[in-house]
Amino acid sequence: METSEAKRSFWSQIGSFPANFWYANVMEALERLAFFGVKAVAPLYLVASSGQKGLGLDFVEKGIIFAVWPFLQCMIPMISGGYTDRYGYRKSLAVAFTINILGYVGMAQSKPIADALALRGWENPGFWVFLIAACLIGTGTAIFKPPVHGTIARTTDEETSSLGWGVFYWVVNIGGALAPMCAAVLRKEIDWDIVFYAAAIVTALNFLPAFLLYKEPEKEPPKEGDASLEGKSAVGVFISSIATIFKDLRLVVFLAIFSCFWLMFMQLWDLLPNFIDEWVDTSGVAPYFAWFSEGWVLENGQTKPEMIINIDAISIILFVIPISWLIARISKIAAMIIGMMISLVGFVGAGVTSIGWLCCLMVFVFSIGEMACSPTFSAYVGLIAPKDKKALYMGYSNIPFAVGWAAGGLLGGFVYEAIANKTKLARQYLVDHLSVDPVFAMDEQLLPKERVMETMAFIREGGVASAVRDVAQSFWDGVGQVGVLTEEQSREFLVALDGVLGGLPAGSVRETTELLWDMHHPYMVWYYLGAVGLLGTIGMIAFYFITRPGQAQAENA
Repeated sequence: METSEAKRSFWSQIGSFPANFWYANVMEALERLAFFGVKAVAPLYLVASSGQKGLGLDFVEKGIIFAVWPFLQCMIPMISGGYTDRYGYRKSLAVAFTINILGYVGMAQSKPIADALALRGWENPGFWVFLIAACLIGTGTAIFKPPVHGTIARTTDEETSSLGWGVFYWVVNIGGALAPMCAAVLRKEIDWDIVFYAAAIVTALNFLPAFLLYKEPEKEPPKEGDASLEGKSAVGVFISSIATIFKDLRLVVFLAIFSCFWLMFMQLWDLLPNFIDEWVDTSGVAPYFAWFSEGWVLENGQTKPEMIINIDAISIILFVIPISWLIARISKIAAMIIGMMISLVGFVGAGVTSIGWLCCLMVFVFSIGEMACSPTFSAYVGLIAPKDKKALYMGYSNIPFAVGWAAGGLLGGFVYEAIANKTKLARQYLVDHLSVDPVFAMDEQLLPKERVMETMAFIREGGVASAVRDVAQSFWDGVGQVGVLTEEQSREFLVALDGVLGGLPAGSVRETTELLWDMHHPYMVWYYLGAVGLLGTIGMIAFYFITRPGQAQAENA
């Protein structure tokens, strides 16, 4: 039995990885650069008003999109992994890149398409147009994952898996870290479509390493007595892929437990940007981000939310290799438990504060837990997978993402809309506490989203609501239409409103936000989501003690 002293050194293990390992890393980095560039701005774009070139959805609609999208993205690999093993890795990559490009272009065109459909009488077209584009990206990404993850699993072994997946996670996060940086600069204030087009271009670049450098892996012969996918029809591949998972009870239980954790985990990217945008005062940390790039800071002096979230990816780039090297010394399940506990603290901590620097610190804490947990999760699934079913099992590893991510999108969207939607809470405050006509306060055309907080602050400072209402009504009477405004008309409308609201004292809008914070406790969203993550952590602890004897023998740990 090989002892820990006999294991190869760090650099020896690095040198043992074949070329295909590094090509897979390059493709994943490019794919993540495109994907996370879009994910960095999509939560903001979906709920931004028409005047901000957004789709103007509510958080429930956003949550539905962010449930369907990841469900497809994470469940399809359970099937597509079997097709990858059967029909080839490079064919799967080509299909994936093509579908993703179509999806990103669809997102870039979602606003003009939605506006055109709205003028024809369609109800809520922005939701459906973006949902279709998101489903395309979810499908393409799902087809992309098994061949890349299967390549990593094929090119590592029991000794090198922790380091190999750690390197993979590090390279992936180069793309993940650069993406929000580039997206923040490209979008300026509200030029969202440029980010989507850039993602399509980056995805197209992936054809180069896939077909000029990457070598199709040799098919592993099935073990004696195993049912092979070779020679089966497409339907046969589908049935075999579904049936195989239920033959491994340990895998089923493991994935079920992890679904609870991923429900919490993924809301850092899907919901925290909106929370930061609405509730967190990031002006104190803005000078540090502006030192690197003025494009990372908004005109109002706040740090762009995607840059706060990006602390996670930057931290991973800096620390994931040494952390992966350290946790290789302990049981993989024990490492995941430690990571889950640290992530839980960081996740809840980032969401229960309105102080910018504290939110940044908690995102960093979250990243430490992620580094211990997420690469180890992939390594564990790769190790327990039969040698001839690596891509299939790596497809199965997406099941907890599918269940947790989709459920988290729905839960987070509904809860946030109910207790934390600042614009909704401000409109209600105007009616309940400032005696504003509810017809005006709740009308999204007369009182656009981007001026609700200013209006609330204006009236609290002694202003008259009718002054704002009269300007709004006069503008719409002059336009002579009801419905979608052009970009130029939207700018003119906001300028007209600013003629009344422009003289607000410094800090009055922030004080108004703090008033709503103290009244409604929007941070409770993160306690509710964190409770589900805690349930998953407790489940993983129980799983560890139940499987500990077998794990110790299997991992020589």
